[in-house]
Amino acid sequence: MKIGIPRALLYYRYDLMWQVFFEELGAEVVISPPTTPAMLAEGSSRVVADTCLPTKVFLGHVLSLVGKCDYIFIPAIRSVTKDGYNCSKFLGLPDMTQAVIPESPPVLEIDIDVTRGQRQFYQAIYQLGKHFTWDPLRIRRASLLAWQAYQRYRELMSEQKLTLPRVIQRRGEVEGAVCWPVAAPVRATIALIGHPYLLYDEYVNHRLIYRLEQASNRVVTPEMLTMEELELAATRLVGKAYWAYEEEIVGAGGHYLQNGADGVIGVMSFGCGPDSLMMDVIQRQAARLKSIPFMSLTLEEHTAEAGIVTRLEAFTDMIHRRKKER
Repeated sequence: MKIGIPRALLYYRYDLMWQVFFEELGAEVVISPPTTPAMLAEGSSRVVADTCLPTKVFLGHVLSLVGKCDYIFIPAIRSVTKDGYNCSKFLGLPDMTQAVIPESPPVLEIDIDVTRGQRQFYQAIYQLGKHFTWDPLRIRRASLLAWQAYQRYRELMSEQKLTLPRVIQRRGEVEGAVCWPVAAPVRATIALIGHPYLLYDEYVNHRLIYRLEQASNRVVTPEMLTMEELELAATRLVGKAYWAYEEEIVGAGGHYLQNGADGVIGVMSFGCGPDSLMMDVIQRQAARLKSIPFMSLTLEEHTAEAGIVTRLEAFTDMIHRRKKER
């Protein structure tokens, strides 16, 4: 059985965990190729214009998998923390995909909502595993190995301060994970805060990490911080974030504004409500501290590469001159 996984949205957070789970159950995992202009155009043609950019990209990746797999894995992740809920696009992603892409292979979905308790969470995993085997012990073993792989992946990023492309490269996946050497010596440390599907999709962000590293900057991201560091900084700024994953953005922004960065760049997609609120919190904190420069980048399908390059050059030049004067 071939299971297709779109290289978009939560792929950039849980890809290794999903791959290990399905492969342990005997399935072959097929991942869509890196984002292209054609993918974005095809995904955009299936939904109304007001749909957010990450969702359009996701649908384009689903279309690229049509005819290449038996099932497409699309989880409905409602909540991953006790008091936090996910953006609506994640809740209805399986239903929306089937509605706008009727030619899609059958959708393999799982409803993740930790607020319903452990029993229902484990039942959801078992229902997903039953597509491959009726042996509950085998399903349990696959889920445990998948969780351990995810934990090792997060520890590797936080302990060795690696970006996601470098982690993928270390585990042997070359396609779509081109890794460029940082020009030496490092002139400044730039923190990028935002969702992984914006920071690591090179077509969507116009090779943001590559451009910063080639300008002799070291790039740090939210994944390089431990959960304790993120929670401490987020609590200091907003208390408890309502939306899942937004706590990491706020926590990373609050941490890097006071530790380990010469400048902070906030990356968000146009029309995203949670992002616009959380990024405003960080921007206000930066204005209060007046110690670290902060710049906000908003991405959508019409964002011009030249505009991104111009803003990055101006921002990094300002930081380099500031460091030199000090």
